[in-house]
Formats: sequence, C-alpha cells, structure tokens
Amino acid sequence: MLIFSFIMTSLLSLTMIGFGLLFVRKAPKNINYIFGYRSALSMKNQETWIFAHKYAGKVWIISGVFTAIISVIVAIMLKDFKNYNTLMTILVYLQIVVLLLVIPLTEIALRKNFDKEGNRKKMLF
Repeated sequence: MLIFSFIMTSLLSLTMIGFGLLFVRKAPKNINYIFGYRSALSMKNQETWIFAHKYAGKVWIISGVFTAIISVIVAIMLKDFKNYNTLMTILVYLQIVVLLLVIPLTEIALRKNFDKEGNRKKMLF
C-alpha cells in the first residue's frame, strides 16, 4: 500500500512541477481558448498572457516541490496508522487544493501589475 500511496501523491506533485516548468520555459505563444492559464485578465493582451504563465508556472514549481517533500514524509511517517488509507486520501485532497491555489495567486499578481484593460501599472518606486 505504501508504493501505491507514493505513486498517487507523487502524480499531483509531478503534475504541478511539469506544468510549472512548461509554463515558465515554453508558455503558449498565442492567446487561445484551449491550452494555458486562461482568465479574463490573462487574455487581455500578449503581455498579460506571458506574465500569467510565468507567474503560475513558478507557483506550481514551488508548490509541487513542497507537496512532494511533505507527501513523502507524511506517507512514510503514517504508514503504520490504522486509518492510513483515509489519511492518504486526505493528503491527496490537500494536494488538489494546493494545485488550485495557483488561480487566486496568479489573479492577485495580475491585478497588482496590470489595470483592468491589461496595461502595465507604473511602479511608484
């Protein structure tokens, strides 16, 4: 059961890291409705599109590495618990929450750096 738990928890972490690296290194060049980080603000123009992908990619890389480390530690430490399967299921759900946190974090970053029309805000300092 420990091997299965490693595989399941690793899949989400590796997905975050994989898409994070893809977005940082090779974000979709053109704004599209099929693949990429798509929101009203990220699709305003090419600058917001690239910014959103690079930012979301960095968030996913960091959170993917973090969840991978935590998941391995938790899976090993809790392997002898009576409710191990339930605990691992909870861990997977927590990873999904972390995976989805990229959305509000990226939207906050977009709003800090761009106005509603997609123009870059001027920095005060």
